[in-house]
Amino acid sequence: MKNYTEPQIKENFNSFIEFIKSHFSGDRLEKLLKLYSEEEYGYRAALAPASSKEYLYKCYAGGYLDHIMCVCKSAFGVKKLWEAMGAMIDFTEEELIFSALHFSLGKLGDENGEFYLAQDNDWLIKNRSEIYKINVQLQNMAIPDRSLYLLQKYNISVSKSEYLAIKLHDGMYTESNKSYLQAYSIENDLKTNLPFVLHHACHLASRVGIDGWKQENL
Repeated sequence: MKNYTEPQIKENFNSFIEFIKSHFSGDRLEKLLKLYSEEEYGYRAALAPASSKEYLYKCYAGGYLDHIMCVCKSAFGVKKLWEAMGAMIDFTEEELIFSALHFSLGKLGDENGEFYLAQDNDWLIKNRSEIYKINVQLQNMAIPDRSLYLLQKYNISVSKSEYLAIKLHDGMYTESNKSYLQAYSIENDLKTNLPFVLHHACHLASRVGIDGWKQENL
């Protein structure tokens, strides 16, 4: 498990902001920088973990950004693979990057508090490796739903493809996604491949994180 120093946390966050600046412009960039300002969600984005249990992916302070950037890298690679195999790339690079950056935004919580809190139960830490706990004071929402809620709260525009990619990024692991992903006719098939590409990218990044923990601890 990584233990970033304060300068490293700041460096990672600054790199994240520079990545945003290099891929977005205009009104969208302005609103994204507002979202990630120190007064809003910047502090949380810099320090949040990506998961609550040590053996899952990137469960440490700063792990959220590590995972998000890993998904971005994975997304570029998955897109190239799809292209090489002859699949339709019916989305823009900006849509791909935006979806990869924000599919898990809901893990930062909302205006009522952070999503992940430090675990204060020593037994759970020792026996279940639960380094963080879920803030039950927040409204119960699926992560994709909270992600989309936060984006609309800051009036950040989301294309239809981006919306579907964020909503469906967990693929068939989420029961409610099946009505979108189980297409029994060509008419019911999704009109964009972005949700599939993002799902594959997220899955790969998650496995990379889990494998990293295994290599260090098993």
